[in-house]
Amino acid sequence: MKFSIKASTKTSIIAIGLLFNFSITAVSATTDTSLEILKPLDEHNRTTAEIVNRLAQQHFQRTQVRLDNNLSSVVFNRYIKELDSNRSYFIQADIDSFEKYRYRLDDAFRARKVDPAFVMFNRYQQRATERLEFLLGTIKQGIDKLDFNSTDSIYIDRENHAWPQNKKELDKLWHKRLINSALNLRLSGKKDDKITELLTKRYNSQLKRIQQNNSEDAYRIYMNALTLSYDPHTQYFSPRGTENFNIRMRLSLQGIGAMLQAEDDYTKVTRLIPAGPADKAGELKANDKITGVGQGSAGEIVDVIGWRLDDVVDLIRGKKGTVVRLSVLKANAVDTSKTKTISITRDKVKLDDQDASQSIIEFKNYGKKYRLGVIDIPKFYIDFEAANKGDPNYKSTTRDVKKLLKELESKKVDGVIIDLRDNGGGSLHEVNTLIGLFIKSGPTVQVKDITGRIYVSKDKDNQVAYTGPLAVLVNRISASASEIFAGAIQDYHRGIIVGTQTYGKGTVQAMLPLSSGQITLTQQKFYRITGGSTQNRGVIPDIELPSLYDVSEVGESSLEAALPWDKIKAAQFDTYRDFSLQLPKLMALHDKRILKDPDFIHLAKTNDLIEQRRQQKEISLNENARRKEKKDLENIQIKLENNRRKALGMDLISSLDELDNAIKDNEEDIPPHEDEEKKEDTPTPLLTETGNILIDFLNLNYPAMADHN
Repeated sequence: MKFSIKASTKTSIIAIGLLFNFSITAVSATTDTSLEILKPLDEHNRTTAEIVNRLAQQHFQRTQVRLDNNLSSVVFNRYIKELDSNRSYFIQADIDSFEKYRYRLDDAFRARKVDPAFVMFNRYQQRATERLEFLLGTIKQGIDKLDFNSTDSIYIDRENHAWPQNKKELDKLWHKRLINSALNLRLSGKKDDKITELLTKRYNSQLKRIQQNNSEDAYRIYMNALTLSYDPHTQYFSPRGTENFNIRMRLSLQGIGAMLQAEDDYTKVTRLIPAGPADKAGELKANDKITGVGQGSAGEIVDVIGWRLDDVVDLIRGKKGTVVRLSVLKANAVDTSKTKTISITRDKVKLDDQDASQSIIEFKNYGKKYRLGVIDIPKFYIDFEAANKGDPNYKSTTRDVKKLLKELESKKVDGVIIDLRDNGGGSLHEVNTLIGLFIKSGPTVQVKDITGRIYVSKDKDNQVAYTGPLAVLVNRISASASEIFAGAIQDYHRGIIVGTQTYGKGTVQAMLPLSSGQITLTQQKFYRITGGSTQNRGVIPDIELPSLYDVSEVGESSLEAALPWDKIKAAQFDTYRDFSLQLPKLMALHDKRILKDPDFIHLAKTNDLIEQRRQQKEISLNENARRKEKKDLENIQIKLENNRRKALGMDLISSLDELDNAIKDNEEDIPPHEDEEKKEDTPTPLLTETGNILIDFLNLNYPAMADHN
């Protein structure tokens, strides 16, 4: 969603009677001579003043979030976490020496001083270098010298653990990490000489990249520790980050069409651009972690664990038509030591490929034949330039869907499913007019700005393009405009919402220029016509379907400092017939079906298995124990898959490799065989069940229409 505001470029900083002397020598340390001591740049003072001013005057939370000691502490914690989220670089003495800054950062921001950030960043650089040199020194002694027969274990997540007390504790921790890394490679079939080569390259590469960190890197991380403390979508972009952001917004990047972010030592996929190369390939998903990148169909896969995000992005980019291979740790992987190699052909993301499309699926329920139309909407789009020029054929979601509805009605469909899975949003204008295709007239969404003023968007056209039975299918990635649409259809009782709880992004950002770089600033908030916000909670479906997405890891509610859900006064509107009394019956029919459905049985048991693995807090460093665990997991997965295959009359498998070789990895939320179904142009299990629910809905709410067959 785009909107523009007129913003003053002047800055106003309150003078304070304090003298700051935050020098980079404030924490004495024996710094490695190979590392450059980073210092603030002249432009950082000016940019800091601009950012502080923007946050104070133009952020949605400007009256709730104050630049004071409390916020200073929050920024302090966030910055330390950004540098060392797993508490494995700093020792307790480092943290103790930083504590003097905990309640002074707010004063430093107002004084345009960012020196404390560089004190901490330089210490991080020093500690990271020490750790990598320790690993390289240990590897030189030989992988075979590592003890793979001990009874030791290592914690997967140390975020809430105590800081190591000294270097001796750090050495012990990193020795365990080295054993675990080598053990993962052994479990994947690599020999010790290859492991030595790979890990040596990995750690030398990480060491080189640490030495390449510059003052802008330290500043960017620090300023985002401030901006992200206001909300997860307010972010500072450095000049290089601005360039990358603008490339993505133009959708002209010749790459794979994926939004990436750094998380710990990994590059994580946050979202796929609809109809982009990765989305079309169907294997890469949100929350997958990229561990390696290879060029062409046979090029060596370069290990990118611990790389800078910009460097990983540069490696993934390339000429249209060329192939990039990604080594990926799947988000829903049961065995976290096993990676998957995915090949994607680079291409430009084409807007035409994101157009809404329609298909028809057929059912035989209640002793009758039903035809349901499915309209897939990857995003909410409009060609504003063509529309403003008066082009009668300009592209827009509403215009395209209106044509598709006419096509489906001419084919005498019994109902329509609007598929908004993975739709991350788009034009606010378009979601407003699209809702209007299904209702006579009335409010569609409420928007509150930074002044507290509330605007109500309305459909003023009494014409309705489609009056028949309607279902809307959503998932955890359905966000923003998708949530406005689903929420309005639900509030009007115009159709039934099916799927999983949506993302919960109910805010709007403006991109504002700075003298160096730019900032995205949250300035508006969405509210449903009933008054409840879409922020944080998203839309809860009338009937929920299972999902392999972990709600605690994906969605607005999983993000730190996410704005809270709240409520305003409801708008005035007339609803359609309330079918809430039929929901228990619909749910009972749905539950009865999926209890016997092999696909849903498989999905539920896979979900349980993944959840068991998520609960695991530490892992063994004993090779025999890990091999047994790996084999046991494979046997469980094979059994689950064969139970499903047997029920469906399919050939059984004897290994997971057979499954990987026979099919592509499953589409989000769907058991692995979905791609086989797609090849036969048959609907996916979730879409099929949505169709079944809509037919139930049709029979319970529109019996006269249901009897027309």
